[in-house]
Amino acid sequence: MARYTGPKSKIARRFREPIFGPDKALERKNYPPGMHGASKRRGKQSEFAIQLMEKQKLKYTYGVLERQFANLFDKASSKVGVKGENFLKLLEARLDNTVYRLGIAPTRSAARQLVSHKHINVNGEVVNIPSYSLRAGDVISVRERSKSLEVISNSVAGRKINKHAWLEWDANTFTGKFLTYPNREDIPENIKENLIVELYSK
Repeated sequence: MARYTGPKSKIARRFREPIFGPDKALERKNYPPGMHGASKRRGKQSEFAIQLMEKQKLKYTYGVLERQFANLFDKASSKVGVKGENFLKLLEARLDNTVYRLGIAPTRSAARQLVSHKHINVNGEVVNIPSYSLRAGDVISVRERSKSLEVISNSVAGRKINKHAWLEWDANTFTGKFLTYPNREDIPENIKENLIVELYSK
């Protein structure tokens, strides 16, 4: 499946946020990319452009392709509650994102790779679909033979304790639990989901 493999610093500079993780290039050049750099005068963006920008930022942040993005939004729209919040909750419930949130992988792209390469179990069974949607109570664990992988051991060693309220983690067994969907205020990403809802409502 196609994934964005281009320069990540360029994308981070476009949105002026470290959406792929800490970025020294963004710290040095906190302005959009382009041959004229920070001196370039940039015109006022239209409402549509601002909404589209927010959508693209969310897609890059969670590593979701266009069709997946649209399907997930439709699913969120059919649920009771606020569309934008439902959408973010479904994104957070993806297996690759949860593996990243638990600290098993240092980035979402690394988490996708671990899932795809069959290093992750869900409820004791191997699941190699990064977009797999978790439900409350699901148990996520690292396969026994994969616990010694350097990328996993290094990431777990640097994990902060009780980092996310909707997840549970046992460092002794490399096992986590998806307790429930997170509340909107608990999701740390700087996303204005109302702009995306407005874009899809047109």
